[in-house]
Amino acid sequence: MIDFTNITYLKTGNQKQQLAFEVLTKNMIFEKLADFDPILVGTIPINIDIANSDLDIICCWKNKSVFIEKVQELFGNENHYTIQENRINNQESIVVNFFIDDFEIEIFGQNIPTQEQNGYKHMLIEHQILDSKDENFRLEVIKLKENGIKTEPAFGLLLGLTGNVYEELLEFKV
Repeated sequence: MIDFTNITYLKTGNQKQQLAFEVLTKNMIFEKLADFDPILVGTIPINIDIANSDLDIICCWKNKSVFIEKVQELFGNENHYTIQENRINNQESIVVNFFIDDFEIEIFGQNIPTQEQNGYKHMLIEHQILDSKDENFRLEVIKLKENGIKTEPAFGLLLGLTGNVYEELLEFKV
């Protein structure tokens, strides 16, 4: 199993993963976010990304104001910088977006340890599913995503899940 808590696995990945590693390390993104236990999640780490996939980085904050102030200080001058406060799954969440080089970066922060956040859990389960299936399954996920279907619903369709796919995936056993 890949240690997704350390981005070094990207160095030996596909071309996009290697580019992502280069951008993240050159710009010291994980070092800058070190106080917030950052983890790269989403489609790029598990090789189901599409052309416009972003780099999703989850973070854990203890103090929302400190987190907002820090990301503003670190990334506020980056291209197309935005920050939003939302309630997601009844949790206060901060979503920061900006561009560096050819990548959109999304930083997602909650007051939940990163390894307990749904984004991380979903990615681990999706990775296990991909490992248990053939290449055609991975390509079908990508095809659905290219047709505008989000990642979890794409897995849900292919696996025949019928309820809330975000919740059902958390319970899915390979």
